[in-house]
Amino acid sequence: MGQNTTVVLADHNVVGELCGANDRNIAYLESLLQSRVTTRGNEIYLSDSDPEKQRIFSEVLRRLEQHLYAGITVSIDLIQSVYRTVTDNDTLGADMLLEQRIELPGVGRSISPRSHAQACYIRSLQTKEMVFCIGPAGTGKTYLAVAAALHDILTRKKRKLVLTRPVVEAGENLGFLPGDLAQKINPYLRPLYDAIEDLSSGEMLHKLESNNMIEIAPLAYMRGRSLKDCVILLDEAQNTTKEQMKMFLTRIGEGSRAFITGDVTQIDLPRKSSSGLLHAVRLLNAIEELDINFLSGKDVVRSAIVQKIVAAYEADTEQP
Repeated sequence: MGQNTTVVLADHNVVGELCGANDRNIAYLESLLQSRVTTRGNEIYLSDSDPEKQRIFSEVLRRLEQHLYAGITVSIDLIQSVYRTVTDNDTLGADMLLEQRIELPGVGRSISPRSHAQACYIRSLQTKEMVFCIGPAGTGKTYLAVAAALHDILTRKKRKLVLTRPVVEAGENLGFLPGDLAQKINPYLRPLYDAIEDLSSGEMLHKLESNNMIEIAPLAYMRGRSLKDCVILLDEAQNTTKEQMKMFLTRIGEGSRAFITGDVTQIDLPRKSSSGLLHAVRLLNAIEELDINFLSGKDVVRSAIVQKIVAAYEADTEQP
């Protein structure tokens, strides 16, 4: 690489937010890299010929840009967290990261990442007590979380898998819906069941349910509980309110892990700014025991047309 590395931001409007007041964020990034960082228009330059610093600089800025597009303010704490994540992952090397696997004993399957970002996500799922993942449809955010949760159950690391999600469509009031609790909530959790069946089999799912190793729990029904020695998966988290997210996170008891997934482009709340997922990511990003992962259109593993559709929406910066 040459003397300088340049990162070009796709949207001119995010440059000021990324740099911070009086370029304080740029100054902090300079202190981390021990190198000069300058800006011109929507371009940010690193004056350093060290290939490792150039790689870290580019990756940190790429991730900070994704945070901004997700509605998350770039702060000193966030820069520190992203820098730590990038440098931790980089010490493994890209090849080793892509060797990350989720093994499913008794099923005979091994789930592998299809992108570097997915590999980082799998590493988080295997090592952290709490993992957030934000990404568009088709990126594998829920599928990989279900796989990691199944691994913990099948290896007896955890006694139960708890599946939950907000039910915005029903106003969180399930009483008027026909059937018992399972029948009421099943349509909303069907994507999670589909993932379990794809990863194992319908027979395995039935066995886990019969042994009370899978529990469905509407988010509104979790208040007052303390879930111990479980792996808890909250899907569609972008549609939680701040109060619901706080309630959920404080239900996590001793020996439990939590995976939280969501797509911030599909917020169905009356006010998008009230999303509990966005608030939690902004509030908790500096906590070392948790990881926050972002997947993008580059990580879409569905059909080629879906990948192109996601990319088109990501490139559209116009307001509705």
